[in-house]
Amino acid sequence: MLYVCPTPIGNLEDITLRVLRVLQEVDLILAEDTRRTGQLLHHYQIPRPVESFHEHNEKDKTARVLEKLRQGQDIALVCDAGTPGISDPGAFLLHAVIEEGLPLEVLPGANAALLGFLQSGLLCPRFVFYGFLASRRPERLRELEQLSALPYPIIFYEAPHRLQAMLADLLAVFGDRRASVSRELTKHFEETRRGPLSELVAYFSESKPRGEFVVTVAGAEEVKEEKSEDDILRALQELMAGGLSRKSAVSQVSEEYRLPRNYVYGLALRLKRQDQD
Repeated sequence: MLYVCPTPIGNLEDITLRVLRVLQEVDLILAEDTRRTGQLLHHYQIPRPVESFHEHNEKDKTARVLEKLRQGQDIALVCDAGTPGISDPGAFLLHAVIEEGLPLEVLPGANAALLGFLQSGLLCPRFVFYGFLASRRPERLRELEQLSALPYPIIFYEAPHRLQAMLADLLAVFGDRRASVSRELTKHFEETRRGPLSELVAYFSESKPRGEFVVTVAGAEEVKEEKSEDDILRALQELMAGGLSRKSAVSQVSEEYRLPRNYVYGLALRLKRQDQD
């Protein structure tokens, strides 16, 4: 049997009793990074044989793993954090095991995408998990163009050295949608920042990104229809005619239309000058 075993994404306590039992019982553990998995096994006092199994040797080692399974060995597949095969090594092996008709069991466990999605507050019965975007900007922009019309929240993974460029491209292609950026989930320095993409771009341009990131962006259906200046002026006029102060009217319109407050305030001043004339 090949067991696919999710491991903690940060806090070592986030592992199931079932995964711990399987790791204690198998003949071999395949690990993305033997040193990192070694720390987990040492913490739980699990003295089992461990071999490296990562993106650079997965295809070469798969044939040998299949032969061990045919011989009746039980093998556990783990990655550095979370579930193998999802933005981590393992998908090639799982496909080969299924094609060969060999026994496979996937165990439930920790998943950063779901945590980041729930932390975002952009909750919806449906969502899209995309994982990592392309590292090269032209390809990344093409991917975002293809995703831009989806009406569901979209969940991405991103590395710290690419986060600033990725957020800037999201803003350029998706517009100023609501979004959430979570880092170091379940760890001591866990943090989630929420707000329009423009605010997140500004924040991370001044604050150096550290850790691994989950980025959740609102779907296209949550983006307000673009308003013309005439629409905004009309809305301001109606609110102030109804008794709201200029400051309150500006706050309400900028929030409802998700527009910069300074821009809306400038239009409100234009109304004031028109009234004076």
